[in-house]
Amino acid sequence: MAELTGSEILAKSLKNEGTDVLFFLMGGPMLLAESSCIKEGIRPLDVRHEQSAAFMGQAYSRLLQKPSVCMAASGPGVINLTTGIANALIDCCPVVAVGGSSPIGQNGRQVFQEIDQLAIMKPCTKWADRVYNLKRIPEQVNCAFQKAMSGKPGPVYLDFPGDVLYAKIAEEQVDWSLSGRPLLNARPLGDPEKINALVDSIAQARQPIILSGSGVIWSKASQELQEFVEKTGIPFYTTPQGRGVVADDHEYSYLTMRSAAFRDADLIIVVGTRMNYIIGHAAPPRFNGSAKIARIDIDADEIATAPRRVDIGIVGDCKAVLRQLIEASAKRINADHFSAWRRTLSDGEAAKRQTPGANKPMDETPIHPLRLCDEIKNFMQRDAILVVDGQEILNFGRQSMPTFAPGHRLNSGPFGTMGVGLPFGIGAKIAKPDKQVIVVHGDGSFGLNALELDTAVRHNIAILVVVSLNGGWTADPQRNKPGRNLGYTRFDKMAEALGCYGEYVEHPDEIRPALNRAQREVDRGSVALVNVKTDDCARAATVTFAQYAT
Repeated sequence: MAELTGSEILAKSLKNEGTDVLFFLMGGPMLLAESSCIKEGIRPLDVRHEQSAAFMGQAYSRLLQKPSVCMAASGPGVINLTTGIANALIDCCPVVAVGGSSPIGQNGRQVFQEIDQLAIMKPCTKWADRVYNLKRIPEQVNCAFQKAMSGKPGPVYLDFPGDVLYAKIAEEQVDWSLSGRPLLNARPLGDPEKINALVDSIAQARQPIILSGSGVIWSKASQELQEFVEKTGIPFYTTPQGRGVVADDHEYSYLTMRSAAFRDADLIIVVGTRMNYIIGHAAPPRFNGSAKIARIDIDADEIATAPRRVDIGIVGDCKAVLRQLIEASAKRINADHFSAWRRTLSDGEAAKRQTPGANKPMDETPIHPLRLCDEIKNFMQRDAILVVDGQEILNFGRQSMPTFAPGHRLNSGPFGTMGVGLPFGIGAKIAKPDKQVIVVHGDGSFGLNALELDTAVRHNIAILVVVSLNGGWTADPQRNKPGRNLGYTRFDKMAEALGCYGEYVEHPDEIRPALNRAQREVDRGSVALVNVKTDDCARAATVTFAQYAT
């Protein structure tokens, strides 16, 4: 009678759930589990820091709309996962984290790396559990995947004590009955009465807008959103990470008129995003205080606890509800209803383009970050996956660099975690190896996980990294921010030492040729980094999210 260890059962269970990549940092008591995953045909992607494993999993999940798996050793290893897992929680991303822990049979004896990992992980996850019984490992692994994807997605954690991982059981005694059970993938419809109420409100509105977020991506509802936009003629805006669900250059997209549209809209339809600080809680003065608010979300609690009164709350799946709205509005609404409103926004955009210097490239030295963003915008492929991470470069990039494909824009999301850029880029390239992946980093954020360049090189993950080198964490024209200065590090030399192609740029007209040369190396299978010295005084004039903003 063949026997299996807990580690082998875990590996087989992960494989049965469709796991094809494992993001991990090796260590006990997970070594046998990691080796067993490799034997099962799961691709191993070992990293230089555990938080990067979680970040890579998050990007992978966002691009493919499926759970990812990261793994860490006990104690500090699992705790290092928590930054990435917390970021996934706030970003509603289904990362399945697996951690080894000290042997449960010696609990309380102060054994090696003993700490209550379950208590640490619970606030960072949607669901967390510990495994005690080898027979039930397949059931608990399937439960983890189900929890991660059901309703509003989110990260989960399974804790595996070392003695459970190395214990053995007869293969016939393992309960595989729930292993690989298909994910529910529920698509609840909205209340028909509320669907009709929203269509009535659209018919009565003069200046409506749609504001969508990542829920449209997770629901795979990009096609439905575009159809709804086009058939009703309602201008649309997205959250930063929701970009691309409808292409930024769509005729009903008026990006530079965002503030005016928010301020003047009389009906705001919020689709698949939280009413958090990212959109100013949809509150005055940023939004029209007398506007009617409609909201579509799969999570009833999100609607019930919104920080602003929701006049029409529709609980349901974005894809299903948008299809209901398309059908219900077909004979009542057409794009001509709002032609005057769209003309107002279009004329406003045209006026901004005609202001002095609006279309003039910035040729000064040191390079303005907007010039760098402009060069990247004109260089990147239309379906490129763009990852932006930092302070000033993130804010400048949010204004100036478009996205044209669903899910192809990644940043730290509402948790605002620094250091996600390079790991996100690697996870994105693993998910979509045929796409151009460009990571645009601030020099401060790059330093947090810069050694993942080594991970990319070792695993032949060909991505392009562009660093905005402004000598520190943020713009500081008055030179009064404590700890701001980091110096002008030659990250290109560091990249070369790790086996990458590197370039250093100081003049604006050098940016595009450097990007072209770097991309040629990427196309040959190399990792490339372009280090661009930028103006340390250039401060992005974007919405301040907090009174103590950096």
